Amino acid sequence: MKKVIATTSAPAAIGPYSQGIDGGSVVITSGQLPVDPATGAFAEGGIGEQTRQSLKNVQAVLAEAGLSLENVIKTTVFLKDMNDFAAMNEVYASFFEKDPPARSAVEVARLPKDAMVEIEAIAVR
Repeated sequence: MKKVIATTSAPAAIGPYSQGIDGGSVVITSGQLPVDPATGAFAEGGIGEQTRQSLKNVQAVLAEAGLSLENVIKTTVFLKDMNDFAAMNEVYASFFEKDPPARSAVEVARLPKDAMVEIEAIAVR
């Protein structure tokens, strides 16, 4: 069973992909940019604010599937600059205070719309 997840509480897809896919026992989000769905613009500020918005967008996609961050078992964080790791990690830790998921964090050459960060998640029921 495959069900597309779509919510106005997270930014709309900017290409031929879904915000997330509900596979029944597993939910996978697409990478979430730090776009405020109310304005269509990046969260103002630096890596901390952009990380916070990306994680809020992940939360919104999961919520549409009836899940929360507590269901997340794996995330991938894509950073424009690995020098931002500590600041990203500080904000990230505030979203996963108990039993954090497995995670990969990688620096990439470039992100869509020149974002500083993009975060994707895998969650289970």
